[in-house]
Amino acid sequence: MSKPDSINSNEIKQALQQSRRALRSVGLFSGVINLLMLVPSLYMLQVYDRVLSSGNQMTLLMLTLMVLGVFIFMGILEAIRSFVLVRVSESFDRKLHSRVYDAAYARNLAGGAQEASQALYDLTTIRQFLTGQTLFAFFDAPWFPLYLLVIFLFDPWLGLLSLVGALSLSGLAWYNQYATHEPLSKASAASMRSAHLASSNLRNAEVIEAMGMLSNMRKRWQQLHSEFIEQQSIASERAARINALSKYLRIALQSLVLGLGAWLAVEGRISPGMMIAGSILMGRALGPIDQLIGVWKQWGATREAYQRLQQLLVQHPLNQPPMQLPDAQGHVLLESVDASPPTSKARTLRGLTVQIGAGNVVGVVGPSGSGKSTLARVILGIWPVAAGTVRLDGAQISQYQRELLGPRIGYLPQDVELFAGSVAENIARFGQPDSDQVVQAARAAGVHELVLRLPNGYDTQLGEGGAGLSGGQRQRIGLARALYGTPTLVVLDEPNANLDDSGERALMAAINGLKERGCTVLLISHRPGILAITDRLLALNAGQLYLYGERDQVLNALNNPRGVSPAEPAKDYRTTGYSTTQVRAAKGGAE
Repeated sequence: MSKPDSINSNEIKQALQQSRRALRSVGLFSGVINLLMLVPSLYMLQVYDRVLSSGNQMTLLMLTLMVLGVFIFMGILEAIRSFVLVRVSESFDRKLHSRVYDAAYARNLAGGAQEASQALYDLTTIRQFLTGQTLFAFFDAPWFPLYLLVIFLFDPWLGLLSLVGALSLSGLAWYNQYATHEPLSKASAASMRSAHLASSNLRNAEVIEAMGMLSNMRKRWQQLHSEFIEQQSIASERAARINALSKYLRIALQSLVLGLGAWLAVEGRISPGMMIAGSILMGRALGPIDQLIGVWKQWGATREAYQRLQQLLVQHPLNQPPMQLPDAQGHVLLESVDASPPTSKARTLRGLTVQIGAGNVVGVVGPSGSGKSTLARVILGIWPVAAGTVRLDGAQISQYQRELLGPRIGYLPQDVELFAGSVAENIARFGQPDSDQVVQAARAAGVHELVLRLPNGYDTQLGEGGAGLSGGQRQRIGLARALYGTPTLVVLDEPNANLDDSGERALMAAINGLKERGCTVLLISHRPGILAITDRLLALNAGQLYLYGERDQVLNALNNPRGVSPAEPAKDYRTTGYSTTQVRAAKGGAE
């Protein structure tokens, strides 16, 4: 893994560097503003040393007008500085938001535990930092030596007192970071875990309600939330004490400077105007440091967001899209494939070699945990293989551009996920819906009449996850989505799990339609009646290939294990999860 601070790998720094001219202009404006901040001190110096001693009202008027003009100019520069930073933050967000979205998507696809929204929240935190007062404090802080120099020019003792105050506040700023870093980090981690758990609980509210699990789940969430509150309170209490001390120190220093200035004025070493000007300058010199202490919590949150975001981008680098390949025709080849879920080290597929010809309808059978769903995800390129290769029309599945391959793929997972939007948008995969193709896919899935009975037909808005539909309705709309367009490879994982008899007949008709079009179909099912429509069967056991061949031959072998070829280890057919009666049903007989 590349070092996070490497310029070549640090996409966040690269995005900021593209706005370096704008940031330099902000630095220039900050320099001019800080130089002009000397004007109030010089104004007071002239008022006390010239106007009061001479009583010249015209001089006072002219000085006042000049100062007001400077203040107006400073206000304009402040506004321009803010506008530029707003544009910088917008540009920063435009350069990274798609990249962060894709990286968060890749992490979740690989089984990442963090909420995908956390990465987008981290990007927002950094963008807000670029537009907030915190950044101005960092631009203004380097100018405090200039104010100290002017104070030293008034009198070394005034300068020395101001320097001690500046160093004291700087020490408090460092200690604030040291004292709050650990609890803030723990609070941030606990907050993310708490939010993830709460989100999971809310998504499964029906299960929790049905089985009276609310109090138990709430206790689990409260433990994480209490940890977050505890660490947040520790950090806030420490920061509050340091902020109070810094505020007291700053007020005390301003009073001490006035007192020291008065003594020096009495001694005749400085003028009364220098006494007032020195106090104003010291307040200006210590202001950015005091401000940094006040915003250190925000700075800490921004730094944590930066580190998380940079780690995410490094772990999921931007890949150049591969060369465009011809449209896939559906010929699948697996060569010595080992695979496992992204979050598991246990291989659920081991040494699997199998070839599926284009246009074949292949049923996949086997007991629970035998690797059937893993096989589906591996063939589609959703999960990477630990060993071996998966080829589609001779090319490795990873060599296809996913945006171009997607329309040639149909996939119906076990847990059908629909998205917030209209029924038509869900069937059309949230591209621009083609009305004819949407209706054609719905008819093929046997769901057209069902959709027409919805309140607004195809324009009916669904909630997140397809809320408002039954499990069977979601499954049939999911099937229509899989059939949308012209897919040449369709993978159906337990497609009839939630279907009634009419739904299963519609499914059989849909698969027949795919066969007639020459589409390759991988059909995973525990209900053997639907296997009568398949051309070939692939039997898995413990992640390994048990049998593969013509449907009737495989079913005969499963029904009579002693007839299994020596090259294919004889096992009781019941290891596939089917009884003798079910095997007959799969062959088209009566159950």
